[in-house]
Amino acid sequence: MRLAGDSGDGVQLLGTQFAASTAAAGSDFSTFPDYPAEIRAPAGTTFGVSAYQINLGAGPITTAGDLPQVLVAFNPAALKVSLPLIAPGALILLNTDSFTARNLTKAGYAEDPRETGDLHSYQVVPIDLTRLTLEAVKDFGLSKSDGGRCKNFYALGVLLWMFGRELETIEQWLNRRFAKNDTVREANLTALRAGHAYGETAELTAAVPRFAVAPAEFPPGEYRGIRGSDALALGLA
Repeated sequence: MRLAGDSGDGVQLLGTQFAASTAAAGSDFSTFPDYPAEIRAPAGTTFGVSAYQINLGAGPITTAGDLPQVLVAFNPAALKVSLPLIAPGALILLNTDSFTARNLTKAGYAEDPRETGDLHSYQVVPIDLTRLTLEAVKDFGLSKSDGGRCKNFYALGVLLWMFGRELETIEQWLNRRFAKNDTVREANLTALRAGHAYGETAELTAAVPRFAVAPAEFPPGEYRGIRGSDALALGLA
């Protein structure tokens, strides 16, 4: 699976928390954070796309994968950068709220790819991610900008539903992370739960396959997630 959007969309956090839920579910996985090519690149541009790739399964996983079968694209630029990298016929969750004329132009699209046939060979699931998130957190008195920042947790809720995951691991992390900020904590928890519920209420079962990933068989012991740079440092030590 590949997650992609602007740096401000919280893609890396979305990826690490999905990885945490994968670990809690007992599946093996490998990840590859893909940071923007340019520091503080203009929002909505292809060279400002931040991505996170995760490969998971019941068997031994040794790489982050070559051709993701699921893409979550937060904007047109993320879609344009990611299309050549995903598997033929892949499932694409598309944040339709971001497909404005301005964003399409910034991404280098002369026409909307949803209308040109460029996506006909993929399973496209349109989700008004920004609007749904703002609707979910409207009671917390957040500005449109601050409320919109919760959309990564709304998307995470949808993904957890797709993969049959419980919310408890992420809820516990949010309670710890934002223990001193009640509003932000509750807004993100609400967005997470709303995204999870969306899978049921929007009848996504007709459009989105649910993925059943069995736990991997590991020898008994204590395990931890580790980054490549950390592993290299430990090896050198």
